[in-house]
Amino acid sequence: MKVLIANRGEIALRVHRTLSEMGFKTVGVYTEADADWPFVHELDEVYPVESYLNVEEILSVALKSGAKAVHPGYGFLAENPDFARAVLNSGLIFVGPTPQAMESVGDKARAKEVAEKLGVPTVPGSAPTDDVETLIREMERIGFPVLLKAVAGGGGKGMKLVGGDENLRETVLSAQREALSAFGDARLMAERYVFPARHIEVQIVADGKGKTLVLGERECSLQRRHQKIVEETPSVALDDQLRERLYDYARRIVEGVGYTNAGTVEFLYDEERGEFYFLEVNARLQVEHPITEMTTGLDLVKLQMDVALKGELDLEQSDVVKRGHSIEVRLYAEDPEKGFLPSLGKIEALEFPLMPGLRVDTGVVEGTEISHLYDPMIAKVITHAPTRELARRKAINALKNTLLFGPKTNLHFLIYLLKSDEFREGRTYTHTVDDLLKRYREEEFVLPEDIKEFVLKLRPTPTTHPQTITPHLYKRVKNTLLP
Repeated sequence: MKVLIANRGEIALRVHRTLSEMGFKTVGVYTEADADWPFVHELDEVYPVESYLNVEEILSVALKSGAKAVHPGYGFLAENPDFARAVLNSGLIFVGPTPQAMESVGDKARAKEVAEKLGVPTVPGSAPTDDVETLIREMERIGFPVLLKAVAGGGGKGMKLVGGDENLRETVLSAQREALSAFGDARLMAERYVFPARHIEVQIVADGKGKTLVLGERECSLQRRHQKIVEETPSVALDDQLRERLYDYARRIVEGVGYTNAGTVEFLYDEERGEFYFLEVNARLQVEHPITEMTTGLDLVKLQMDVALKGELDLEQSDVVKRGHSIEVRLYAEDPEKGFLPSLGKIEALEFPLMPGLRVDTGVVEGTEISHLYDPMIAKVITHAPTRELARRKAINALKNTLLFGPKTNLHFLIYLLKSDEFREGRTYTHTVDDLLKRYREEEFVLPEDIKEFVLKLRPTPTTHPQTITPHLYKRVKNTLLP
């Protein structure tokens, strides 16, 4: 059987890996900008398309190639109920939740209503609207600071933290422009800003026949621009009693909307009040799913396929056994000292270390061009160990032993973050990255002058940043790469 992977880069390769192990042939799509990316050469069949968002093009490729199922990955069309419905109407299998379940949880306001009816706490806020004056009145009623959120999507698009000192009208209009551009929907909602807060999510898989498996939680509090850069499991903030309450809330929502396949139920945790607030359901595989796989030994893509093809899960909740601790850091081509702005250019050299308990999910190789068109993630560096401290040290060592020349990256900042007292002591909140960035200085990572000169001679391109190699690699570079 053939399965079309309607995505690109790292997630296309990751899904391809499991599908190949299951004996399926993979079909891919790619745009002109991605023609030289590794996934284009790795998948069994590939076809050019104008856009990863063009439903008709992707369905045409699926039917032309003889694919019987479509896996959406994450991002792009993964949470689009119209795409899922079009796949099903074409006689194909959609590897994900039903369009109806997507519609129930995809709209933040509707999902919030569902949660409240099911007795799951939510953050106090306003009804969705695209009327600017109404939003301003609602923000003033709730009291500053408040969080403006796009109703139709996530990933930080259309989200603004409003302190009350800003030009409120322009802030609302700016959030609406972002939301309209990203999701085609300008509606916003305002919510009380919970501070300090932890962002904790629950991974579930449901088969639609009464079985909902909880595969554990993930702490995702370390974020920039409302997007995660470090995730870990289990969360150090939860004891067994809190964990069971959180899992119960997640099950209520999943079963209340008849959700099937893999998904993530996201919450804010207010430590001062000891309460969880439902945020949203991500109706897809998450970027950070590998840490759940590392601690459970389960393959989430395989579970997705089992539900899609067989309609039921062979596992029971008692079969889900979590072992040890896992941490994922996202290595991005971006400049922390410039507000994490994307950094473009060619990856001139890339080499990850080999060590037990280390997994690297990447979609790039040496020579890959990081462009402005897509997400600038280079790799996910994932560690697993019996304890959190060992997993933390392993993550630091993995980053220190990563050889990387090319665009500016957040590699040094990730090391700085993992070494911080805040992370080491488990004091991580949604504002922690911003606080650490104020203290962060790259001077401790400055290279010896001879290595700087070598890098610039070897890779004389405008985008080459010699500081993207740590001093820890000094001897290795000098001994192996210097002429």
